[in-house]
Amino acid sequence: MSVFKTHVAVRFGDVDPAGIVYFPRIYEYLHEAFEDVWEQHVGERYYRMILDERRGFPLVHSEVDFKHPLRFGDDVCVHITCTHLGRSSTGLRYRLFVGETLCVEAKQTTACVDLDAGKSMPMTDQHRARFAAILEDETE
Repeated sequence: MSVFKTHVAVRFGDVDPAGIVYFPRIYEYLHEAFEDVWEQHVGERYYRMILDERRGFPLVHSEVDFKHPLRFGDDVCVHITCTHLGRSSTGLRYRLFVGETLCVEAKQTTACVDLDAGKSMPMTDQHRARFAAILEDETE
C-alpha cells in the first residue's frame, strides 16, 4: 500500500494555555493535509477545482482519536491513505506522527458535490485513479 505524506508545523498560536495544540486546530491540520493530497498527489489545486469547475468535496463524516498531545515546535508528519472509494465518496485516514509517536488518528469521509446544484456527483476517473493508488488493503 502506498501512503501519501505531508508535514504540518505546530505554531505558537496553535497551542492553548496548557501548552498543547487546541483540539479545533487538529481539524485545520487535517484540512491542510487534505488540500496537500489534492495538490501534491492528485495533481489538482483544490481551490481551483472549487472556483473553476464548481466541484467540491465537503466533509460528511469525521472521527478523530487524540492519542498523544502535539506541542509548540513539533514537526508533524501526516500519513494519508484511502479507506473507501465510492462513486462519489472518498474515505481518508489521517495519522499524525511526531517521530515514531502516533499522536492523532482520524477518519473522514467527503462527498463529491456539484457546488451549483448542491447535489452529489460521480468523481472523475482521474481522481478515482489517484485515490486508488493510496487505497488501503482490505486486510489492514
